[in-house]
Amino acid sequence: MPVDVQSLAKRRGFIWQSAEIYGAMAGFYDYGAMGARLKRKWEDAWLKYFMGLNDNYHLIDTTNILPYAALKASGHVDGFTDPLVECSKCGHAFRADQLIEDVTNEPAEDLTLTDIDEKVKELDLKCQRCKGTFLEARTFNMMFPVPIGTTGKDTAFLRPETAQGAYLNFKRHFEIMRRKLPLGLTIIGKAYRNEIAPRQGVYRMRELIQAELQIFMDPDTFSESLNLEEMKGKMLNVQLVDMRGEGNFKPISCDELIQKYKFPDFYVYHMMKIQEFYLDIIKLPAEKFRFFEKSEKERAFYNRVHFDIEADLHTLGGFKEIAGLHYRGDYDLTKHQEGSGEKMEVSIDGKRLIPHVLELSFGVDRNVWTLLDIHLTEERTGVLKLPAVLAPYTFAIFPLMRKDNLIPVARDIHQKLRVDYDVYYDQSGSIGKRYARMDEIGTPFCITVDYDGLEDGTVTIRDTDTSEQKRVKLADIEDIARALATGRKTFADLE
Repeated sequence: MPVDVQSLAKRRGFIWQSAEIYGAMAGFYDYGAMGARLKRKWEDAWLKYFMGLNDNYHLIDTTNILPYAALKASGHVDGFTDPLVECSKCGHAFRADQLIEDVTNEPAEDLTLTDIDEKVKELDLKCQRCKGTFLEARTFNMMFPVPIGTTGKDTAFLRPETAQGAYLNFKRHFEIMRRKLPLGLTIIGKAYRNEIAPRQGVYRMRELIQAELQIFMDPDTFSESLNLEEMKGKMLNVQLVDMRGEGNFKPISCDELIQKYKFPDFYVYHMMKIQEFYLDIIKLPAEKFRFFEKSEKERAFYNRVHFDIEADLHTLGGFKEIAGLHYRGDYDLTKHQEGSGEKMEVSIDGKRLIPHVLELSFGVDRNVWTLLDIHLTEERTGVLKLPAVLAPYTFAIFPLMRKDNLIPVARDIHQKLRVDYDVYYDQSGSIGKRYARMDEIGTPFCITVDYDGLEDGTVTIRDTDTSEQKRVKLADIEDIARALATGRKTFADLE
């Protein structure tokens, strides 16, 4: 019987709909104890990896509420919309492109309102609730307005994306960081989108978490700051626009993407780094990861190059977007220069320019769900095989039985390891049930104190992935734990 990811996510404390005791709210989710730990581990791994690409990449934290003027300049007031159709009978609203995609299994996000109306008639689409007919399609702005002040006359919005915080702070950070490019500003935080019809769990939410790196750079010199030699011989899982219908993706070399397909070398370099993050750090199977090129019609008009980063998720029926890499040109700073009257032009070695932006944008919630979807196996009662760097708990410490002579030794191990690692202690229930709980929440290693160990000074270490056990010296447990947690040794390396 297949393991139910949704059921496990709720039962083991990962994630579930918010306010569920009041019937829950569509598009809003809470993280439980295990989910919050897993999310934080993913965020920490992401920060360490991508901020490590350059010493001039910095973490900032910006406000969740933005003024009308800033979002008017960015284009969100006029253009942050989705197509909506309403039932003429019951009045229920649907996101129009999703209705069409569900029937045709083809992308519909580039259709105009006129195209949508024609498609609705051609496909004879009816309201899913009452079978009524639809009114003409219209646009719906997805931002949440926020009244400010005692009169509420000052209009603001919950931010629809974290990126605007980086653009609004660019000029000041450029001065603070000694006027150097490239400059990277990283934000991990909430964004708010009043989705017409949130669905598919955490895939489409009204309150979501983004992890974004906005790289401000000179496109003529950016490549000089990168070690392009790293791309030599590297293959990327790519589905180009003209490859659609030919399978999920095709491995293409970095050199071919640059030479034959004319993508900027700095763009391909960051594709390579993103793939390394997912395959080497997050441990996604290569066959479940790809870059999906968006066509000129599908991508935002200001994006010069746009690839979605997708993972093959069985809970969502195939490859789904979990991140994106966007070369946005100088659109963002130009728009804020026009809207604010503040000059965004900078001078680097006598050259004046408005910096271009390369955006690395990741949906944190989608990535957490990806970890649960891909790493949860059907072995035993369900085993979540997470890399040690991401696991909510790295080690679990158990006395074999709830006996006075076993507990002090187990407690001592717990106290020593919890200084440096996330460690779980449990002495209740059978050892088999305790192992099963750790299997389901992804704890890589369980350390058990038993009676044989009291006599010869040893403990057993159990590997969650294989359920194998090895006996090691108690005196060496701190060194062994350090080696396993850092990846210097695998369980197979233990003697």
